[in-house]
Amino acid sequence: MPKIHIPTPLRQYAGKQPAVDVKAGTIGEALNGLVSQHPELRRHLYTEDGKLRAFVNVYLNDEDVRYLQKDATTVADSDNISIVPSIAGGR
Repeated sequence: MPKIHIPTPLRQYAGKQPAVDVKAGTIGEALNGLVSQHPELRRHLYTEDGKLRAFVNVYLNDEDVRYLQKDATTVADSDNISIVPSIAGGR
C-alpha cells in the first residue's frame, strides 16, 4: 500500500502518526483514504468546496503532483506520498 507521510504540524490530527498506509490507485484516492481514517485532517487539507488547499503541496516520490496528473496521478504500493504545507513569512 502507498504510504502517506504526515508533516509534524498535522500529526496531532492523524493519531500522532508520522505516516499512514492507505489502499489507493491514485493520489486522490490516497488522500480520500487518509481523511476517511482521520477525519480531522479534512479541514486542514481541503477547502469547504472539497478542493485541496492552495498551501498544501503533495509529492509522489519527490515529484510535485501538480506537475504530474494532480489527483489522477497513479500510485503503486511501494510509493511514498508526502504532504508538505507551504511556509510563508520573512521580512
